[in-house]
Amino acid sequence: MSKQTIKKLNYPAKILLAWKEAIGGNVELRKYLLKSEYKELGVFCFALLNDEKSRNWLFKNDFAHLLALIHGVEGKEDAWLWLKKNGFETLFHMSRGGDSYKESLLWLKRKDKLLYAITLQMEKIKDEIDERNNDPHKISP
Repeated sequence: MSKQTIKKLNYPAKILLAWKEAIGGNVELRKYLLKSEYKELGVFCFALLNDEKSRNWLFKNDFAHLLALIHGVEGKEDAWLWLKKNGFETLFHMSRGGDSYKESLLWLKRKDKLLYAITLQMEKIKDEIDERNNDPHKISP
């Protein structure tokens, strides 16, 4: 078994802002990201919405840390541990903040307001998915 390669995450503020809006459902910005050198951020939006093909793409294209971020937002403790162990402190707090952990949200708010806003957007999307999946008036797919 070969060791997983991890690509560095280093984005200009305008790209992070576009990512936040794409996560929130802005289709034009999602398309822009998918066609840009930041394709992983566009794919991330679909992966966050439980698209298995997108999740596989992130892993196969050396963005396992973005996939771990999603798993952490979904409350998977092993993802938090992996992020922490591998030195992704900011992604660790984003993943826990996206799962409504107040300490991590406060950490992000102090550290980086834009990443804090992205985390709140992910939390909102995750909560909407959870609400849809747990609504007794809807049939689960």
